[in-house]
Amino acid sequence: MSKHQLDYLDELEAEAIYILREVAGQFERPALLFSGGKDSITLVRLAEKAFRPGKFPFPLVHIDTGHNFVETIEYRDAMVKRLGEKLIIGHVQDSIDQGKVVEQKGEKKKKKKKKKN
Repeated sequence: MSKHQLDYLDELEAEAIYILREVAGQFERPALLFSGGKDSITLVRLAEKAFRPGKFPFPLVHIDTGHNFVETIEYRDAMVKRLGEKLIIGHVQDSIDQGKVVEQKGEKKKKKKKKKN
């Protein structure tokens, strides 16, 4: 990689860290959504750079769809344990069971899929 490319990546990283710090400073209850995927892992790494050696000023939030690979959940749990940060887990199935979310079935679901195509 050329020096120019590294400088540009450094600028992007610095801007992302600035944004994380601004959000933490200006909002009452920020949170960082964390799926365990590459984008989420990158954001957690940026949060480490922004706030270490202190704790994150926000929790990590994982919305469990019930369709995760076991390895993803294991990685998530190991990462949170290593970081010592707070993790909030929401389960889509709980929201369905409580009637907060309605799973579409039958014709409505088929019509919605056809409209997207």
